[in-house]
Amino acid sequence: MFRSAASLAILIWAGAGAAQAAVTVLGGDFANACSRAAVVGESDLRFEALCNDALDYELLNAHDRAGTFVNRGVMRMRRLSYEDAKRDFDVAVKLQNKMGEAYVNRGAANIGLRRFAESLQDLDKGIELGADELEKAYFNRALAHEGVGDVRKAYFDYLKASELSPDWPAPKDELVRFSVSRP
Repeated sequence: MFRSAASLAILIWAGAGAAQAAVTVLGGDFANACSRAAVVGESDLRFEALCNDALDYELLNAHDRAGTFVNRGVMRMRRLSYEDAKRDFDVAVKLQNKMGEAYVNRGAANIGLRRFAESLQDLDKGIELGADELEKAYFNRALAHEGVGDVRKAYFDYLKASELSPDWPAPKDELVRFSVSRP
């Protein structure tokens, strides 16, 4: 039997704490600057403006255009603008339906919107496609599993995230809330 000390407060925190994965874009100068800003954790509107300029003025291939939407969405998600972020991830999925990061981030945005069941579909797809930072996909899927009340699956996803990234404290911090016992 698996038990979690999760409460409504923890799930609210979890939505705000969902992990994001940026996409490296080598396209034009604006797209590249947008990518670098997203990768290092920026969320300020002036960095989002770089993404806007890339999307408005640069000729980008489909991958770089989709990646720029993902990166702008990641910045928006960091500011808790989940609906705007989700719209960006929707566009990225339409442009590149094999980009795992677009699905993982859309799943994270849905967690922020408390649409846990919907997020599971995207997170499963991101994992299936082999997103670059699978530990974040498993972590987010664990949050979603907790959101729908499946603490057993949540436990195993936190465990997998911890195995994939042993130095990342977030999954370990979540695992301490669980107690595992034999039936």
